[in-house]
Amino acid sequence: MSLCESLVDVIEDAARRERFTRVRRIRLEVGRFAGVELSAMRFGFDAVTRGTVAEGAELEILEVPGAAWCFDCSDTVGLDGRLDPCPRCGGGRLQPSGGMEIRIRDMEVV
Repeated sequence: MSLCESLVDVIEDAARRERFTRVRRIRLEVGRFAGVELSAMRFGFDAVTRGTVAEGAELEILEVPGAAWCFDCSDTVGLDGRLDPCPRCGGGRLQPSGGMEIRIRDMEVV
């Protein structure tokens, strides 16, 4: 099952539980390190929402920056790339701590 299909399943489950019939807008947080191609996500979302409560919904993707704990300087730092060195000390011993998530932030529903 694709990521977009899983997203629609979550939306459809929420629609049954919360008794809404249409989604106008969905804001999705996608981490920089989540491995998601955003243009493919938009295209896939439009394709899999046909015939669902989310058909025609605006998909707003909020990019979450990457972050990691640096073992060398004992600090949490922002990262552009998962394999980048620590921007503070140049160290390479980093444990990713943010930017891997994919989650629905909120939805505008009817």
